[in-house]
Amino acid sequence: MILDLIPDTPRTTGLSALMKGAGMVTRFLPVPRPTLLVGPGSSGRLGQAVAGFGHEKLMIVTDAMIVKLGLLKTLTDALEAGGAGYAVFDEITPDAPIPLVERGIDFYRTHGCDAIVAVGGGSSMDAAKAIAVSIANPGKPLRKLAGYFKGLRNPVPVYAVPTTAGTGSEVTVAAVVADPEHETKLVIVDTRIVPKMAALDPELMTGLPPHITAATGMDALTHAVESFVGNWATGYTDGLGLSAVGLIFENLRTAYGNGGDLEAREKMALAATYAGMAFTRANVGYVHAIAHQFGGKYHTPHGLANAIMLPHVLEFSRPAITGRLARLAVRAGLGAEHEPEGTLAGKFITGVIELNRDLGIPAHLDALRAADIPALARAARREAETGYPVPRYMTQAQCEDIIRRVLPPAAPSARRRKAAA
Repeated sequence: MILDLIPDTPRTTGLSALMKGAGMVTRFLPVPRPTLLVGPGSSGRLGQAVAGFGHEKLMIVTDAMIVKLGLLKTLTDALEAGGAGYAVFDEITPDAPIPLVERGIDFYRTHGCDAIVAVGGGSSMDAAKAIAVSIANPGKPLRKLAGYFKGLRNPVPVYAVPTTAGTGSEVTVAAVVADPEHETKLVIVDTRIVPKMAALDPELMTGLPPHITAATGMDALTHAVESFVGNWATGYTDGLGLSAVGLIFENLRTAYGNGGDLEAREKMALAATYAGMAFTRANVGYVHAIAHQFGGKYHTPHGLANAIMLPHVLEFSRPAITGRLARLAVRAGLGAEHEPEGTLAGKFITGVIELNRDLGIPAHLDALRAADIPALARAARREAETGYPVPRYMTQAQCEDIIRRVLPPAAPSARRRKAAA
């Protein structure tokens, strides 16, 4: 039986379990696809549909800023019009920790809810998924639900309204929550936690700050690119990845510079969803492996870490993926099919660098310290080599060299001391 081949996930594997677990599970098992509602006002249409499903009371999982900005109104107006009750749990924070999720579990029970609507970024959606699994399996604490298919009973229904275009959590099989007591993350992987329905409503994304638009957009690009160049890519994931890359290169600069552009916002939302579908099947690679270490060590936002590392890892992998990079370049509008593959591959990497620059993404990670690099490289290599279908493996020295390239420039006083020594 396939499930017998899926190992337990120790807490110490941290975020690597998200990608490795998703990859192991979804290469062999069917993954449900949520019904997607797309376009301005789609959060209201989701509310209408959900109200018609007969739920007595919905728990809305979100954060305080979304409530403050009034982004729930279209959804809640539709729920009220359809006669569905709801209760708003607005305590979600980035990397929602176990105690917060446990408060959400208590909130669900106290208010007599029977389904969940997640409204927000990846943290809100992942917290909603974790609550859904826990509610259905009351005999198990969250730490016992970490791993693959640890919940005996089906999770309660989850619906999703993403407010950022990056994580793709509205279509993925995993939920990640922080475990502050052990300074790590819990990862729940189960195909049954994919939301039943998701609304990609660009009207909810127009107020995103430019730096969040940039980081989440580059997160989606990294998902699409790593799924496309990895060794688990298929015709199905190739189509999704290429579509996502094309949409991102066509729309991310516009969404960054003009946040109110509904067309660009909608296309970026679609790109993030397509990329989420692609990496759920085809997995990721060294960019994520290194970015996870930056997140664990320095709390670097994941999309930002991905953006910084993407061109460096692609350059390293280039000898093994020249043809694939060439296809990405053509789809991104950076070259023509008649050009040599090597030329196109270079154009794509340059295009990523220029996109980062135009989005204000730094070329260096200010928090990075040279003394940390050997340990960061070891951890990244262990993560990539034990679960990712990377096209070209790194030695310890190669991984250290790639990370060293994003060290912050030395301050003038430090350079003078070095020169004097």
